[in-house]
Amino acid sequence: PISWLSLFLLFSFIFVLFNMMNYFIYLPTTSKNKSLNKILTNSMNWKW
Repeated sequence: PISWLSLFLLFSFIFVLFNMMNYFIYLPTTSKNKSLNKILTNSMNWKW
């Protein structure tokens, strides 16, 4: 059980890091300019 807990914590930590990285990559591009924003919203059109 201890190894399962450590694996769960490791994967949840990796998942949270991936989401934060994706969030902080996606957010600053919205305030740069309009053409880059249109290109990025077309290529990164998430359904949530």
